[in-house]
Amino acid sequence: MTDQVTPEASVPGAPEAKPTSASRTTLSHIMTGSDTNLLGTVHGGVIMKLVDDAAGAVAGRHSGGPAVTASMDEMVFLEPVRVGDLVHVKAQVNWTGRSSMEVGVRVMAERWNESTPATQVGSAYLVFAAVDADGKPRPVPPVVPETERDKRRYQEAQIRRTHRLARRRAIKELREKRAAEGFED
Repeated sequence: MTDQVTPEASVPGAPEAKPTSASRTTLSHIMTGSDTNLLGTVHGGVIMKLVDDAAGAVAGRHSGGPAVTASMDEMVFLEPVRVGDLVHVKAQVNWTGRSSMEVGVRVMAERWNESTPATQVGSAYLVFAAVDADGKPRPVPPVVPETERDKRRYQEAQIRRTHRLARRRAIKELREKRAAEGFED
């Protein structure tokens, strides 16, 4: 991993860099009875859909066009969400590569009828790939971290990327080894 905190210098013809604030967004939704699971709290899949929707909007904004979910890392549920909670899903681009970007998402909830501060109930990191009309990867603008928090998120995203690539490589090598030994998966 590099200690680099800001994206590499622009390549001629590449998209112009954008600050983290350029595509940051919040999606809010009130939870209803149709969102619940068998325990009477909001189903994790409902929250995950909101997370993917907000992250997709941010990825599309940042990349200036279509972007598809490539992976979701570390979806963490910290507290249950209840019917009547107003959920706020806050998302921003943390890191960009050539055609991919990591979007960090924080999920907050507050009672719809109370004036108490929202509580963090979840978080996730998603990787999106920008695609053209044919579904082929296309370049994304580098992201420029603006605050110390943005710089920390950029560096942490680089660590997560390194781990994702190492895990993918290790699994591929294991499968190739097992196939060479005559094992079928």
